[in-house]
Amino acid sequence: MALEIERKFLVLDDSFKHEAFSHSHICQGYICSERGRTVRIRIRDSRAYITIKGPSLDGGLSRYEFEQEIPLADAEKLMTLCEPGIIDKIRWLVKSGEHTFEVDEFFGDNAGLIMAEVELSSADEQPVIPHFIGKEVTGDRRYYNSQLRLNPYRLWKDTE
Repeated sequence: MALEIERKFLVLDDSFKHEAFSHSHICQGYICSERGRTVRIRIRDSRAYITIKGPSLDGGLSRYEFEQEIPLADAEKLMTLCEPGIIDKIRWLVKSGEHTFEVDEFFGDNAGLIMAEVELSSADEQPVIPHFIGKEVTGDRRYYNSQLRLNPYRLWKDTE
């Protein structure tokens, strides 16, 4: 099992699209999204994955993660078992220094939300922050994908 260390940020504008070296369409659902553990099914273009995540160890910065590629047909069937609320987004990959920022542009009930994540090799690592990055939201549960399906951005974006 791997330790996932990542920081999350809001994105200021769509200038990242001109800098992206790749993008893909992602639909994901949750078989389990209890606090401290999630089991996610993700279809990314024509590939599929099951991911199990444990509780955060340090305010949302890191947690244990297991991910395994599965057959697309199995993922499509598993999506029918997921809890209500499917996350639909385009993921853009943008290089900044030695890191790649994953910028998620959300659709559906989360339309208007654009968020970036960067995975780190240690909690004290300092990535080069691109110009399109805004407020850090690491550890803010409202921005977890598993929470966005329960409490979509459209319901609370005006309070932000």
